[in-house]
Amino acid sequence: MAHGEGRALLAGARERWVRTGGVELCVAEWGDPATQPTVVLVHGYPDSKEVWSEVAGRLTDRFHVVLYDVRGHGRSTAPSPLRGGFTLEKLTDDFLAVADAVSPDRPVHLVGHDWGSVQAWEFTTVERTKGRIASFTSMSGPSLDHFGHWIKKRMSRPTPRKVGQLLGQGAKSWYVYLLHTPVLPELAWRGPLGKQWPKILRRLEKVPAGDYPTSSLPRDAAHGAWLYRDNIRPRLGRPRSDAYAHAPVQLITPLGDAYLSERLYDELEHWAPRLVRRTLPAKHWIPRTRPDQVAAWITEFVTATEGGRPASAVSGPHGERFGGQLVLVTGAGSGIGRATAFAFAEAGARVVAVDRDAQSAARTAELSRLVGAPEAWAETVDVSDEQAMEQLAAKVATEYGVVDVLVNNAGIGLAGSFFDTTVEDWRKVLDVNLWGVIHGCRLFGKQMAERGQGGHIVNTASAAAYLPSKTLPAYSTSKAAVLMLSECLRAELAGQGIGVSAICPGFVNTAITSTARFTGVDADEEKRRQKRSARLYGLRNYPPEKVAEAIMRAVVRNEAVVPVTAEARGGRLMSRFTPGALRAIARMEPPL
Repeated sequence: MAHGEGRALLAGARERWVRTGGVELCVAEWGDPATQPTVVLVHGYPDSKEVWSEVAGRLTDRFHVVLYDVRGHGRSTAPSPLRGGFTLEKLTDDFLAVADAVSPDRPVHLVGHDWGSVQAWEFTTVERTKGRIASFTSMSGPSLDHFGHWIKKRMSRPTPRKVGQLLGQGAKSWYVYLLHTPVLPELAWRGPLGKQWPKILRRLEKVPAGDYPTSSLPRDAAHGAWLYRDNIRPRLGRPRSDAYAHAPVQLITPLGDAYLSERLYDELEHWAPRLVRRTLPAKHWIPRTRPDQVAAWITEFVTATEGGRPASAVSGPHGERFGGQLVLVTGAGSGIGRATAFAFAEAGARVVAVDRDAQSAARTAELSRLVGAPEAWAETVDVSDEQAMEQLAAKVATEYGVVDVLVNNAGIGLAGSFFDTTVEDWRKVLDVNLWGVIHGCRLFGKQMAERGQGGHIVNTASAAAYLPSKTLPAYSTSKAAVLMLSECLRAELAGQGIGVSAICPGFVNTAITSTARFTGVDADEEKRRQKRSARLYGLRNYPPEKVAEAIMRAVVRNEAVVPVTAEARGGRLMSRFTPGALRAIARMEPPL
């Protein structure tokens, strides 16, 4: 589903009104509550239910999906008087009334964002909702009770680190103080702020352009200020001691959230024993900016809960980051490519293993499924073939979806002096090492950009990109071009939330050494040099799995250039500070 199609979906929803506590709530729903699990999506501030349109559209095939406008927002009516009308107790009454109306006989799966998550934590931890909630997915909204205990713990035993955490979150909460001032927030929202808010969201949060937010925004935001006034001070000052979740909880934390620190959730396992953690490189409004990933995680969590499987995050250091994402790796039949496919598979990613050797690609896909990938596919292609790559990109988008992480890893080795390197040799090296990367970036990167939900491109360069050598003119040139292409593309795509990393391994023990070509020598001498170089790399014995770990770390941290081995890091420093020494070393004969 493309951005913008969600509002059309809302227009086709079944609509009902639920009366509770002196207000009428506007409820929209799709699907059959008798045969499908019910998923209730609760919006935050200053949103209305339309904030969920993109996510809801991705869930309606599998679930009975329910959205409702929180009291005083969207098409729901506001309490009178406003003061005291937005307490968590009254919001809990509203939720129970909606749940009883849309799913009277079965518990519902609850999803909340921002203040929708804040109030949903209340729903999930109070005694009177037990048995009505099957699972809870929380995004960008902590429990006020947990937050209160978090503050008290840091104030009772202050350390420099704890004080820093308090000050950091205090700075992020600047807007909370303003919303407690009388009258001014209402005047701002009904005046210039309400008019400028859509532009602010597009500029700062990268929310796609369209007909969201709704026209009721100024009124919604003015009413919603009472969410803060009615609840923040009472709960932070006197947090409940029994705020334990009685349902499995999935926490999705956007790493670039401007309003909430990751540290708020450090002790969350104490309050939610059945907890799954996920992280996402995005800003606050992920229901709008990352609907594909949000919907995938909701689907995975709800399906696991319905099936009675234990709720647990994917194991490994990056397990919470890549679950459900689609990762395509070229040159995945062996070496660094295969190790990278396995690493992402272990972290729960769906994997497309691409190689020109069909059997090797199939084996990688098969093993990826065994080590943790929920799905894995093998594709056979020569990355230097433009038409074949275009067909691959079209097939992947149609059958598997838009790639979240692209790893352009396929490459070949070539050694020999410049004058012994023929034009045909140059073509082969550049076609695979450079044009293969160009094809991948152009085709899959364009799909990422058009989707508008970010992504990451990893290009395998080499330490040879910045280490001159008299015996590697073609190979080094191709890798230097990959490095510069990555730097240029990184600058161009930064504004679209797409990161680009160049990975520069050094001497890694892979099959490329035994298959590299040596120019200017006969077949027997070439075979001797291949064996000699493979033996030297074997003595170094740096495994491709460590390069795969560096690739995953580069994606998580959005690193630009990553020298992997000690010699690669040392060479990178020398290329910057002592280039003359590198030029002198380049004149030496290699031990082959």
